Parts: sequence; structure tokens; C-alpha cells
Amino acid sequence: MIRNALDWVRNNLKIALPVAVVLAGLVAFVAFGVFGIHTKFIDDEVSESGPVFSSGAAAELPPEVVDEAVTDEAATDEVIDVVDDEDTPVEDTPIEVAVEAPMPETVDTTPEVGAVVTLIEGSFVDRSHPGSGLAKVLNDGTEQRFLRFENFETDNGPDLFVYLTRADAGADAGAFGVDGDFVDLGRLKGNVGEQNYEIPIDVDLSEFDTVVVWCKRFSVAFTAADLA
Repeated sequence: MIRNALDWVRNNLKIALPVAVVLAGLVAFVAFGVFGIHTKFIDDEVSESGPVFSSGAAAELPPEVVDEAVTDEAATDEVIDVVDDEDTPVEDTPIEVAVEAPMPETVDTTPEVGAVVTLIEGSFVDRSHPGSGLAKVLNDGTEQRFLRFENFETDNGPDLFVYLTRADAGADAGAFGVDGDFVDLGRLKGNVGEQNYEIPIDVDLSEFDTVVVWCKRFSVAFTAADLA
């Protein structure tokens, strides 16, 4: 039977070749366009710094800010050490030392913003795919909140989104993605690494207290984390 099929192909190349090309294209479309099998082998890595709130509060200070603060503090301590040195007679202390000692060039008069704190957090667990890392809800004392992933990792896949849901992390897949029972925070930025998502002000986190990485195309929960 196979021999007959091969003979037919040899005798009908003008028909067989176009059909083969169409079939190959169809298979490629299904594999890559629908199932996204290429994403299984390619990680989308991200590395976002901590979120910056509208108030100016930031979860992480830029290195240059920290360096300037240390320099200013050291300069101030040097002036105090010179003026308060009990072993040096006042009359022997050059006046210009106290006057010309290093001082900060500018004084920041901006009101101090609120400290960024973690309201709730939880660890990612395996669902249909492995998942690890922390999910944290950060707040600066205002109504603004951010969901942050730290040390996060899961498999890559097509059409992945970040949801806040009412269903627990261990619930059946059918409990996720139900109309009215989830808040869509947008597409997953990367399957590996730190990333931030702003939470709408009207979301009640006492109800929507679970994070799930959800595949819309196949209605599959990749990984999830209960927040507490």
C-alpha cells in the first residue's frame, strides 16, 4: 500500500507538491500560531525595579541617591568632629576650618513621602505548569497599590495574562477566568524575573486575594499565589 502511494506521488508531482506545501503550512500555523510551541523553549526575562508611586515614594532607592545621602552624612560628621574635638583648644582651632568645611550644596525642602510597605504577599505554587517566587502588594499610604513579582519563574506560553481572582490558588481551573470573578491586570510581562502591575483603586483585595497567571487561549492556570 505504501509502495502504491509512493508510485502515485511520483506520477502526480504537480498535484502532490502543492498539497504537501499547504499541509506543511497548516501544521506550522497550528503549532506556532495556535499552540505557540516555540514559547516553550524561549524565556521572556524581565527585571523591573520597584514601582514608583505618584507620591514620589519608591520601593527601591536608586544607587546614586543612596551614595549622595552617605556622602552628605559623612561631610556633616566631619564638621561636627572638628568643632567638638575636646583635645584641641578653641583658640588653636583655625576659624576657616569650621567655615569652609564641606557642606551639602543644596537643601532638599520636599516633604518626606510615605514609606513603601508590603500589605499582603504569597508564594507561587505549581498549577498546570511549575511556578515559584513571591507576589507582593505594595502601598505607600495612599490609595495607589502595585502588585510586584519577585524571584518569579514559570513556563512560557501563549496568551498569558495576570489576574486577581476570588478563587483560591488550589481551585479547579474552571473557577478562574469567570466573568465578574477576576480582575485583568494585563499581559504577563515575562515568565522569568521581577515585574510590576498597578492595581485599580476600586479593587477589594479582601475578595480578589489570589494571583493567577492565566492562559486565555486554552483556559489554563499556569501558576497561582494566595495573598495574605
